[in-house]
Amino acid sequence: MTLIGGLDIVVFIVLAVFVIGMGLWASRGKKAASEQGAQDYFLAGRGLSWWLVGFSLIAANISTEQFVGMSGKAADWLGMAIASYEWMAAITLVLVGFLFLPKFLKSGIYTIPEFLEYRYNTFARTVMAIATLIILVGVPTASVIYSGAKVITGNFQGATLGPLDFGNLTFACWIIGSVAAMYVFMGGLKACAWTDLLWGSGLILGGVVIAYMAAKLLGSADPAELVATAANSNVKADDLVGSGAWSRFWQLNSGELPNGKLHMVRGAEDPEIPWTALVMGLWIPNFFYWGLNQYITQRTLGSKSLAEGQKGIVFAAFLKLIIPFVVVIPGILAFNLFSADLKADAVNRNAQIISGLSPELYGQLPESMKPADEERNRSISDKIAENLNKTDHSELPCLFEFNEEFATLHPAGASAIVAYNAGLIDVESNPSDASGAELAAANMRVISQIGDREVGKKSLLAYDHDNAFPTLIRKLLPVGIGLKGFVLVAIFGAVVSSLASMLNSASTIATMDIYYKLNKGASQYQLVSAGRVFVVIFVLIAMVIAPMLENPAFGGIFTFIQEFQGFISPGILAIFLFGLLIHRAPRIAGTVGLLLNPVLYGLFKFSPSIFGKANPGFLSSIAEWSFLDRMALCFGIVVATLTVLTLVAPLKKPVELPVNASMDITPSKGAKAAGGVVILLTIVLYVVFW
Repeated sequence: MTLIGGLDIVVFIVLAVFVIGMGLWASRGKKAASEQGAQDYFLAGRGLSWWLVGFSLIAANISTEQFVGMSGKAADWLGMAIASYEWMAAITLVLVGFLFLPKFLKSGIYTIPEFLEYRYNTFARTVMAIATLIILVGVPTASVIYSGAKVITGNFQGATLGPLDFGNLTFACWIIGSVAAMYVFMGGLKACAWTDLLWGSGLILGGVVIAYMAAKLLGSADPAELVATAANSNVKADDLVGSGAWSRFWQLNSGELPNGKLHMVRGAEDPEIPWTALVMGLWIPNFFYWGLNQYITQRTLGSKSLAEGQKGIVFAAFLKLIIPFVVVIPGILAFNLFSADLKADAVNRNAQIISGLSPELYGQLPESMKPADEERNRSISDKIAENLNKTDHSELPCLFEFNEEFATLHPAGASAIVAYNAGLIDVESNPSDASGAELAAANMRVISQIGDREVGKKSLLAYDHDNAFPTLIRKLLPVGIGLKGFVLVAIFGAVVSSLASMLNSASTIATMDIYYKLNKGASQYQLVSAGRVFVVIFVLIAMVIAPMLENPAFGGIFTFIQEFQGFISPGILAIFLFGLLIHRAPRIAGTVGLLLNPVLYGLFKFSPSIFGKANPGFLSSIAEWSFLDRMALCFGIVVATLTVLTLVAPLKKPVELPVNASMDITPSKGAKAAGGVVILLTIVLYVVFW
């Protein structure tokens, strides 16, 4: 099957070259490259207009994290609840624009960590700078390159140009990283902003095309096939006959929790977005991300005035309200329309994991759990033979986890897996005649008896929901007329623009918060040169890491690294709120907040290991909470501690922050009114999907 045509490839390449060329041309400015200063390179000369700020914020934010991760969560059981990340962000952006941005622009800072030195001390600035660099370079840069390469290569299989294979994952990772680094290296933030304008526009248009085509297909699909994918157990095929796309979408996916997918509010026991997180927990990463995350806020720091920055932020907030309609709802539709494809993708993924970690178990599985594709099966057989011939078997033995849905789809395979897990840790289990629910429960009982054994764990999927959006592209877009090339270049642009933003901000922090602190006499030319060197270093690190994420053995480590933000974001948000709003908070508050939060979060997350798994105490129970709820608890304790500290030892005189006299800090009344409208629209959307 041909996944992409010649005209699609031409459209993809031409548009990509045009957008990048346009960004570099627009970033030239009047100064020669050798005359550009740090402000020109890192903050676009503080000359960004509101429309550049707004589109750049969205393009920097939207990437494969949304098109793969968020769409996949929507296709799975979370449904519309995952849209809270977008709709709550709209409110957050409005508040950031009127609470945080005036202080940041007035002080004339280059980086968010820089503010901490002025308000607190050098230690606070250095800790946040290092932590930010670890997060930016170690997690999102590599993951954006990897997930972007997965989406692109999935549609470019078989496309070659001489020795170049566009379907090769490693090659795609290096292309994406190199393209992003090239225009950041040459044009800095201004090149990012101009390309973001075009990437962002294409991204929204491409998402609208996918959503329209998915809805159109839903309206004409076979009702009997659709009912098999319904979250609403009460809907019948006859109910869908003669119904339009929107009516079918609502009938199929409404219903009572926990099955209904059209609810914004889920139970307190929900492991990802409980209603308690909507009250507090989700606001913490939201404010941290949109207000204190360098690779996002760098766009607003480059605004030509406070009014332009505020208008740009409110414009971005309005666009955030649209994103769920082009990402989340299509993800739900993908399951309704192509659940068989997502099931086949899961079979391929599970087979790769099991065959790599336990060839013996793979041989015991039924044919329904092995890929239908002969070439893929031959590849797995070759890998098994290679593994069996190894002299070094140093990998940890691995237990396999699955849920009721998996066991219902693959009862014979699930039974074999339970028996394998039981034999691996030498416990008894006899699940042969069990239902899906009983098989899942039996496997959980086996795994709970692991004790102190050195054993790894891997989760097996019933459906590969993360393939929801890539499947929509593959199945809906016609090949050879250029439309697929346009949508793919929009996705490519989203990936490249997010990556470019991360590289630009990481370079800014490394230069201004670390290099410049160690080289106070550095000239403007030296600062820009250092920034370019850091761009190259950081992208090379990310491009080396990215292809490694394909290895299933890397997944558990990477997931843990992502949760690293819980160790820092509540504390950083707390000290910024005190630094901005509590003028007599003592300087030591910055150090206390930064050191206390990781201790608390580590205590709560690892309490079963510290106090024993059998300990029924409060601390051990917190480890089972959603990570958002743990973050909320840490935030509350840090705020309480800083409050006591401020009451006991307040500053006798508020800290005087530096003032950037050249910045116009007159607020925008129009942006304030528009921000109120955005908040009202957000409330309406929550009422509709409550």
